[in-house]
This record gives sequence, C-alpha cells and structure tokens, in this order.
Amino acid sequence: MPVRATKRGAERTPLSGDADVIICGASFAGLAIARELAGSGADVLVLDRYEIGEKQTSACAIPTPWLDRLDLGASIRQSFNDLVYHTPRATLRWELPWTFSTFDYEGLCSLLWDQAADARFETATVSGRSGSHQAGFTVHTDRGDLTAPLVVDALGWRRVLSTSPDAIQPPNARLSRGLEVHPKGTSDDLELWLDPAYVRAGYSWSFPARDELRIGVGSFDPHDHVKHPTVRLAADLGCPPDGYQGNWIPHELRDATEDGIFFAGDSAGHCLPTTAEGIRPALYFGLACGRELRHVIEGRQTHAQALRRYAEFHEGHRYAWRWLLRVQHAIGHVNPRPRAMTATLRALSHPRTVEWAFSHYGRICSPAYAR
Repeated sequence: MPVRATKRGAERTPLSGDADVIICGASFAGLAIARELAGSGADVLVLDRYEIGEKQTSACAIPTPWLDRLDLGASIRQSFNDLVYHTPRATLRWELPWTFSTFDYEGLCSLLWDQAADARFETATVSGRSGSHQAGFTVHTDRGDLTAPLVVDALGWRRVLSTSPDAIQPPNARLSRGLEVHPKGTSDDLELWLDPAYVRAGYSWSFPARDELRIGVGSFDPHDHVKHPTVRLAADLGCPPDGYQGNWIPHELRDATEDGIFFAGDSAGHCLPTTAEGIRPALYFGLACGRELRHVIEGRQTHAQALRRYAEFHEGHRYAWRWLLRVQHAIGHVNPRPRAMTATLRALSHPRTVEWAFSHYGRICSPAYAR
C-alpha cells in the first residue's frame, strides 16, 4: 500500500489565488478531466487531500481496452481472459469477450497526470464552496480559499460541494459498501463468490495483481457489515488480512450538475450497479466533463450550455443504470438460496450467452469514447 506523503505541519502553507478551472479530487475522474484540458491554455488547478496516486481506493481493475485507449498499459499488473464464479454448490468459468486487467493505482494515476501536462496540483482538504456561476465560485479548503469560474467536484461519494439538503449519507443511503485486504500472493484466476456465507446481498472477490491478492467483500445493503466476512474469505484462501481498504460505493446516478458545479465520478453516482465497477465510468464521464469544459475555455459554448450538455449526456445513461440496478436487486434476492443461484449461473454459462451479456455490458461506458 502507498505510504502517506501528504504535506504536514510547516509544509502546509496558506493557499490562495485564482484559476480558470478548479478540479476537486485527483483520482480517476479528476485526472481524466485534467487530461482533457491539457493544451487548452487554461490555468487548471487540481486539489486533493492526498498526493496524486497516494491512496488506493479500490481493487483497481478495468477492461483492458480502456487502458490501451488511454495509453495506460504500463500500469497493468495482470490480465485475465476468464472470470471464475463460485457458489456453495459449483464453480463455473466464463470466457470473456475482452480481457480484464488489474493495475497499479499509483502508476496509473502518475501516467494520467503526465498526460494532464500543464495543470497544477496542490494538497488541500476541500470543505465546501460559495458563490455562483454568474459571479464565480470560491472553493474553501483547510489551506485557504481559491476562486474559479469553472469548478468540478470529483471528490467521491460524499459530494462535498453539494449544498442540497437531500445529500445522502450512510448507512441510510443509496450506497453499497466494500472492504478488501491486500495480502502477498499469486493466482491465475479472477474470482467471484456468490455465497451467502460471506455476504447476504452482494458478492466477494479475489483479484490477483502479480504479487498481491486483492481480496474483498461487497454488500449491496449498507447496513450489512463486511469486515468479518472479508477476514473469513482471506482465511479460507490461506491469506492474512493485510492492508485494509474500504469505501462506500454509490449504485444509483445522482445529479451531474448543481448550481453551476460539475460532478464526476462517485460524486455523480458514476459507479455501475451490480458489479460496483467505478473506474471505467469515472474515466468515461471524466472525459465527457473535460470536453465540455474545454469547449467553454475555447469559447465554443457558454458555461450554461456546458452544464446542460453534460447533464444530458449523464442522463442518457440512466436506462443502463436502472437495468443493472434491477440485476443487483435480483442477485440480492437469489443469493441467499445457493441452489437457485447455481441454477441461474449454469443457465447463463453458454458461451454465446456470456459473450452477448458481456459485450452489452462492455458497451456501457465504452472505451471507444476515449481518444
């Protein structure tokens, strides 16, 4: 796991000034937005409480074509052609129509940041904002206030820059929860468990990453705790529970804009239901947001037009999110019945069915959108 490198004490000097664009959050969505603004001539400032690539936020796996399209292949640790499912009654292996890869979080973030070229970065904890898109925004941080006419919240599920009284908070929220450990170890298989012995509504996983295993449990119900199941799964795989990492995971789309602010990544619910895959949507919607902002900077559209176009693009994906949420609910209903779950997976295991399902799934936030 990365060692904390964030500035402390005397290094945390006061921070103030203006920028053309302030991007709050330096993980996948925020860095994708900064990448799209490279060479635009805008003064782009990225803020995050951690250094770039310092704090890994997930199992870090994604369809390999996304890494290829964004020239991020150097971060790949291991790639897989198959997905192995375990239930209490059977083990099934599905051949995927595209490969899936685990990657090094710090390495990928560094590669994305290199592509952002002329953007600036500062470590600061963002606490809120004031102002309006007519008069400009002020972003409040623990190091001081910063101003910009264009502001993005890519800070994660907390949706820090929202002022809505309806902001959702766990556990009474439309959020899943996940926890994983990162013990040393190797494996050739990308594995999922649909087993109520670990989690009632959700799934468990082991994602190999060359010299470590990313072992975890995710629950679709935020009230269900996942620490003890994660420890138990690691023990069943003969691994110590080393390197804890957990997070809340949105499984419904939230508004992509609010009061002139753009939201991307988990703050906008850009995480696919059922699978809890958030990296691909974060990159996808980050690119979309960055392109709209670039058009504003280049004088090709107004701030208001960018807000409308980005919101419409975001809403155009709600149908896919709703279908995946239905599948998520179905898994939560069937998973406590191992015989029914095994029968369902067997029925879906024909190669043509697997190819059809994963081809359609892969077209949600398609890598063809990247350039």
